[in-house]
Amino acid sequence: MEFGRIAEELLNETELTLPKDTTRTKEVLKASKPAAEPKIHVGCAKWGRKDWVGKIYPEGTKDKDFLAAYGRQFNCIEFNAIFYKLPTHQQVRDWKSKVPADFLFCPKFTDVITHIKRLKNAKHEVDLLLDVLHEFDKQLGPIFLMPHPQMGPKHLETITAFLNELPKDINVFVELRHPDWYQDEAYTALFDFCQEHDFGTVLTDTAGRRDCLHMELTKPEAFIRFVGNSLHESDYKRIDEWVKRLARWMQEGINDIYFFMHQHDELYSPELIKYLIDELNSKNKLGIKAPVFIDESNGKLF
Repeated sequence: MEFGRIAEELLNETELTLPKDTTRTKEVLKASKPAAEPKIHVGCAKWGRKDWVGKIYPEGTKDKDFLAAYGRQFNCIEFNAIFYKLPTHQQVRDWKSKVPADFLFCPKFTDVITHIKRLKNAKHEVDLLLDVLHEFDKQLGPIFLMPHPQMGPKHLETITAFLNELPKDINVFVELRHPDWYQDEAYTALFDFCQEHDFGTVLTDTAGRRDCLHMELTKPEAFIRFVGNSLHESDYKRIDEWVKRLARWMQEGINDIYFFMHQHDELYSPELIKYLIDELNSKNKLGIKAPVFIDESNGKLF
């Protein structure tokens, strides 16, 4: 994921501290009843990584078996592939057959809807998408909507109209990329709308676009897209802050957490996920399954 990338030499000069919770976030969590065991899902954005063979996939793993190997290591995936191409019902059934029953697929709205039609006159395409996503059944996680990055505050009405037409039984999170959202009162209007209609907001933590880490929860669920920098020392410091924040949110009323790891070189996503999970587990007495690396298991994983 290249969004928000900056030169490595600038990382130590960039303010990467996690912002404080907003008033909205505090109110949303205060109004929520803390879950006995908040559901925590942690995953990557891809499963088809040849460079994970011999690392977290067993030696000799074939392309056709990558998803099954991924599903043994992680409990969800940020399913960006659907953004580029809508799968068939049979493909969805095949994918489901390769992962555990509690594994979640968290897809992105297709580019035809968000980037070509820009959320207008897209009912046919939305119907096609939802028809296919219905095939995931209980393994469908949140769907996230990223309007075209050129869609700024002047498109507020278009975005809210689009969201208003969606079925009420799907869990949708909204990610805003246009920088003007964070400098305009339309930002508050859109998040007010999301809070009123039970839509979530994506928190994107990347070094070069700190405005996208707005820390505004509009419901007691967090959808976090973390972009690391190939295991730079700042990645671990940022994760440490997230561990503390998530621990507090769990005490204050969060119900579900979806944390998706990105790296500019995705080779290193599993390392940072393991660090995140190990820290969450040790500091909060949780039992989240962490990825196991080949060199930690004497060459045998499963």
